[in-house]
Amino acid sequence: MHVAPWADESWAACGPDGEPVPANLTPSMQVLRGDFFCMPFGGNAAPWNGEKHPLHGESANGIWDVVESEASSVRLALDTTVRRGRIEKEIHLVPGHSMVYSRHTISGMTGPMTLGHHPMLRCQTPGLVSVAPFKFGQVFTGVFEAPLTGGYSALQPHATFSDLAKVPAADGQSADLTRYPARRGYEDFVMMYAAPEVRLGWSAVVFPEEGFVWFSLKDPRVLSGTALWMSNGGRHYEPWNGRHVNVLGIEEVTSSVATGLADSLSSTLATEAGAKTVLTLDPNEPTVVNFIFGVALIPAGFDHVERVEPVDGGVVLHSRSGQQVEAAVNLDHLGYLG
Repeated sequence: MHVAPWADESWAACGPDGEPVPANLTPSMQVLRGDFFCMPFGGNAAPWNGEKHPLHGESANGIWDVVESEASSVRLALDTTVRRGRIEKEIHLVPGHSMVYSRHTISGMTGPMTLGHHPMLRCQTPGLVSVAPFKFGQVFTGVFEAPLTGGYSALQPHATFSDLAKVPAADGQSADLTRYPARRGYEDFVMMYAAPEVRLGWSAVVFPEEGFVWFSLKDPRVLSGTALWMSNGGRHYEPWNGRHVNVLGIEEVTSSVATGLADSLSSTLATEAGAKTVLTLDPNEPTVVNFIFGVALIPAGFDHVERVEPVDGGVVLHSRSGQQVEAAVNLDHLGYLG
């Protein structure tokens, strides 16, 4: 998992040569690393219904209270103030499983919400990227990065696609997003929404040189979209300074292809295609978001994951080359899979 170059283990942040990171950075940006829960997902620059949420919400920036902590599990809670309610976080490990299990239970809140997980991978060697079948894919719908402010993007804004290997690029060509790192010097973001027939949502990155596959599992009825944030040195302003490279955010969310809650409530090409971009929270019925991610060893010749098959005791990952890998996973954690 990725740790930003300006964040150290003491939770202090500094830029290159030790200068302070800009004071307006949110806590989540100061210590950017690993995976975190976003609610609302996105930048949230525009308020909605009187609510002004920080980048990726209070859940990504607030101080959580430890409710219970054991050797292989932790339970935390956060009382939110922008939209009053409570989020309970549970993270646990299972002996013999190379997986992280997380659950977020949202209670006491009313109304639409974008949310999701924000895992970031450190891609030091070439990775082969694949996701479950999707019905609609789109490049970020606004200006993701602008040269006037020191940012650069390689993909064509607003462009739609049906093949992750053929995504329209700004130069009129197409970009292959199934291999990463790529497009050094650029920062890009795309979103894909699971096809209706998908019951077990998944994403995977195979690292052949390192001999393992990283993969995540979800219920696509709760987390409808998969976002790819490809951060490869395209931001030349603080604290990024062109040094945030080889980072792949492979984020499982329910959100629009835009910048936050307000945008996700507007009609878009994604919603016209039938994509779910918000969840509706009910104060009388808690919303539960379950997520699993982890790794498995792979044999030589194992390439892009093509299919993830549930089996007794876990899953089998099938590669395009015909190789198979079985991983121990407790799929009951996800709840109903159909």
